[in-house]
Amino acid sequence: MTTALPEWFYPGPPGGWTADMLDHLPPGAPSHVELIDGSLIMMSPQTGFHMLALRLFERSLRPPQEFMTVREMTVTLGLRQRPEPDILVVKRAAFTTQVTSFKPEDVHLVVEVVSDESRERDRTTKPIKYSDAGIKHFWRIEQEHALPVVYTFELEPAVKAYVPTGIHRRRLQIDIGFPVDIDLDLSKAAD
Repeated sequence: MTTALPEWFYPGPPGGWTADMLDHLPPGAPSHVELIDGSLIMMSPQTGFHMLALRLFERSLRPPQEFMTVREMTVTLGLRQRPEPDILVVKRAAFTTQVTSFKPEDVHLVVEVVSDESRERDRTTKPIKYSDAGIKHFWRIEQEHALPVVYTFELEPAVKAYVPTGIHRRRLQIDIGFPVDIDLDLSKAAD
């Protein structure tokens, strides 16, 4: 069974969608929509793995006082780029109760949990856009035998590209300007 897209969605505004338009989608629009290259991307329903990974990282990331962890909020990278990472560590000063999107200079870490429908975007498209915008740290979480594997990257500023800093199974121990030590056992996020 297919559902027709609402009239406002297709073909979209002349010239494509822009980042500021996401704050003004009509009532009934999906709550999680991101903008990649001027195209709206609707999020598919999340899996149990995805939900547990989000919960684990939201609960376990303990940044210093000048930062805070947020989930499922967008980052405005340009006129036609406003992706919605799964987890972000942002400057606390950039957060207000009215904020709907962060500027790249306010983002310290972006975390994407890969799903079947987002694999290409999370592995290729988004990391390039995040690094081009100057976001210092990027992590990609994938499922391997029902367990999380975390691929960590840091921005190499001379070329504005991410370089790998590790592949983490069972435990994530890394320093990203503050120490991170996370037991990757998802059962701890199930309660």
